[in-house]
Amino acid sequence: MQAAPRLAELTTAELAALLAGGAPCVALVPVGSVEPHGPHLPLGTDTLIGEAAAERAGRRLWERGVAALLAPPVGYGVTDFAAGFAGAISIPAPALTAFLRAVAEAYLSAGLAHVCFINNHLEPEHDRAVRAAVSDLPPGRGSVACPLARRWARTLSAEFRSGACHAGRYETSLVLAAAPALVRRDIALALPDLEVSLSAGIKAGVKRFSDLGMDAAYTGAPREASEDEGRALLDLLAAMIVAEVEEGLSRAAGPDSAT
Repeated sequence: MQAAPRLAELTTAELAALLAGGAPCVALVPVGSVEPHGPHLPLGTDTLIGEAAAERAGRRLWERGVAALLAPPVGYGVTDFAAGFAGAISIPAPALTAFLRAVAEAYLSAGLAHVCFINNHLEPEHDRAVRAAVSDLPPGRGSVACPLARRWARTLSAEFRSGACHAGRYETSLVLAAAPALVRRDIALALPDLEVSLSAGIKAGVKRFSDLGMDAAYTGAPREASEDEGRALLDLLAAMIVAEVEEGLSRAAGPDSAT
């Protein structure tokens, strides 16, 4: 299975050859955050997950005739819920939207057919900001692959669906699969389960982790995480990306395109 090239590692001649090669070229752009993820996961967890899922999706897209390129990630986002914790580096939603829209427009102007923003930082204001960045693009030229969408959420783990998944079993498993050396396993194994649904808290109007009793910036069951579960979850996130890209390319081609 062909690995998707990292766009930043290509020469200008190599990229020009791909653009002229006949297959639609798409940019996969992980959008993450610098955000506390408990005492056991790195601040860049959301970005790491997005990059690992993009790598898997890129290989699948190449198999399906799409020249997927792994674009440099955007490692900053809206992280207001983690305010008060060291490492909560939040940027305003309008700034994120404007920056991502400019990135998307630049890739499209450079000849790429589609830009997919891959978002695994699930703060609602952040997700809205990412989606706003593609809302004004021509039909099918931009997409957002994010498990907050109901169609994708229902394919993921029970902990994810419960909402008690910030740095819990779900995300800890994903980082174990994506970057195992960055998980503080001894700490994760010692953490007590915390059955606090972040999604339920958000619906109730809560605005901070601390207001939900997430005193260590995690919820769920980190001690139950496993690398095998993480690999299975990455495959599901990759399938999400592939579907969003292919559906976008189909919309861009129009209703009369071959199926």
